[in-house]
Amino acid sequence: QVQLVESGGGLVQAGGSLRLSCAASGRTFSGYPMGWFRQAPGKEREFVATITRSGGTAYADSAKGRFTISRDNAKNTLYLQMNSLKPEDTAVYYCAAGPLYSDYNLNQENGYAYWGQGTQVTVTV
Repeated sequence: QVQLVESGGGLVQAGGSLRLSCAASGRTFSGYPMGWFRQAPGKEREFVATITRSGGTAYADSAKGRFTISRDNAKNTLYLQMNSLKPEDTAVYYCAAGPLYSDYNLNQENGYAYWGQGTQVTVTV
């Protein structure tokens, strides 16, 4: 079992940057693949980025070149550095943890077993 708490969301102008954090409880953080998803108003939740237990990363096309996912296993924390933000990045961003010691379907919601409550990111023109 792992509990996830996101922080770092807020209001930013287009072109600006934000860094989201996700603090995880428990002693086996390094054993979980981790991901970021987002949900804009009126839309389905969508994949943003993932990082495997060994540090491999993958991104949605919309995030490539602008967002960077990373993890600090010593601090039990996941990050999402978001640069060159656009109004279309406005959404609630969710942190997710996969099943322990599993790295399957990490670009899909069903690849994850645990979810945070979300943090709002609003990008203005």
